[in-house]
Amino acid sequence: MSIRHGLLALLEGGPRYGSRLRSEFESRTGSTWPLNIGQVYTTLSRLERDGMVTQEEVDEAGHDLYAITEEGRAELRTWFGTPVDRSRPPRDELAIKLAMAVGAPGVDIRDIIQSQRHHTLKAMQDYTRLKAQALTDGPAGRAEVAWLLVLEQLIFQAEAEARWLNHCEMRLVRLAEDAEAEPPAAEGLPPTISTVPSAADRPHARN
Repeated sequence: MSIRHGLLALLEGGPRYGSRLRSEFESRTGSTWPLNIGQVYTTLSRLERDGMVTQEEVDEAGHDLYAITEEGRAELRTWFGTPVDRSRPPRDELAIKLAMAVGAPGVDIRDIIQSQRHHTLKAMQDYTRLKAQALTDGPAGRAEVAWLLVLEQLIFQAEAEARWLNHCEMRLVRLAEDAEAEPPAAEGLPPTISTVPSAADRPHARN
């Protein structure tokens, strides 16, 4: 998640002070990715250092105002116009957990899958309920539409994760069935070598 570019996008709507940027960011995203005020001011300081924002005069309430510069607008346009890079996906804790659980002694990976699936489906239901509530609250403004987009992305992610967990479970079932169906190898011999001698290897009967 790019806090840097999110703040630039908000500043393009006009000068703002730190706590207002924080509240607007959380409003747009439905507090899905909450910010603390320290993150906001640290990011603003770096943006100012990079020439993308400038600090203006204080407002009537004494708040320090920040405004986007032309360099900041150019950076924002580049961000909006550049696809999010999926060639280096972030580490996914669930995928790592399942990968490490395969073959781990004393670990039933099916229990892990079942527990995670229950959690994922509950989260999907919660997101769907929030979406239904948002749709019944009345006409959607800009902030509400932004929140709906975030909610729907979370719903789609949860649906995809549930399908992937079902796929993992079916793969494990097939693996177990294949292991049970495979005949045991003779002691001391690899399973690919037959223990029955061929006709050429058997001794010829004497007349």
